[in-house]
Amino acid sequence: MKPKSSRLDAGHGAGPSQRQLRVGEEIRHILSDLLLRIEFHDTDLARAHLTISEVRMSPDLKHALVFATVLGQQDIRPLLPALRRVAPFLRSQIAPRLGLRITPDLKFVADEALDEATKINRLLHSPEVARDLGSDRD
Repeated sequence: MKPKSSRLDAGHGAGPSQRQLRVGEEIRHILSDLLLRIEFHDTDLARAHLTISEVRMSPDLKHALVFATVLGQQDIRPLLPALRRVAPFLRSQIAPRLGLRITPDLKFVADEALDEATKINRLLHSPEVARDLGSDRD
């Protein structure tokens, strides 16, 4: 007989739930719209063209990890303190649009997926890898 799983270990090792994915995507859309329409008084944010690539929700939906990047492959790290300063304001703007009982706290982090993809692409096209791939085809 299979033992019952407790609430504490339920979902351990599993991916995000459909609700987490749905709420994260909704927050991503709302944040993208807000960042496009709102004029920020912070000079760094006022001239930045930000993109929200992903939002990952905690299982209890109280915390949102927001992956952000700047268009044009500029480094977003200098803008992270400014984004953290405006996070409470953005959270207050999200609340009425989201319709959840609790609006999640927003934590902005740099999205490094494009940097990693570029690095891997560069490695795959390096002469050493091309040489090794050429010997396998013979």
